[in-house]
Amino acid sequence: MTAEEYNSDVQTMRPLLIAQARQLMGNGDEAEDVVQDVLLRLWQMVSDLHRPILPLSRRLVRNMAIDRLRRRKPMRAVSDSDGGQPDETAHHERMEQTMHIVEQLPALQQTLLRLRHMEGMEMADIAQLTGTSEAAVRQALSRARRAVLRQYEELPKPM
Repeated sequence: MTAEEYNSDVQTMRPLLIAQARQLMGNGDEAEDVVQDVLLRLWQMVSDLHRPILPLSRRLVRNMAIDRLRRRKPMRAVSDSDGGQPDETAHHERMEQTMHIVEQLPALQQTLLRLRHMEGMEMADIAQLTGTSEAAVRQALSRARRAVLRQYEELPKPM
């Protein structure tokens, strides 16, 4: 595909992509960002593209919007009456209980959980660091998470 063909196609499909992104994101500014990122990605592979590019563009918008929505931090409502203190205290207690459970796991599982969830490392980087495959890292992390969940659920519930 030539640059002229790309520009022509972008002119016609940009409004459609923005509408799709707005529907998924719910925010006009974020929708614009998603579409801009998609158009940039398409421009980077313009020599490999063939018409029509609208279906590919729609798929990229959808996937990128979903990725951004997954990365959003969940918002929680703060009660007007208590100023948020009990929620903060309860959250702190849950974190302490969870960390206590993690400290009782085998060393490898502790390390994997800390690398992934506290350091934010990618699976491939953890696999390279530990000298194992990504599949083995995923499986070990899954087992560690299940063990933490199982032990957490066995804790006595506050009244």
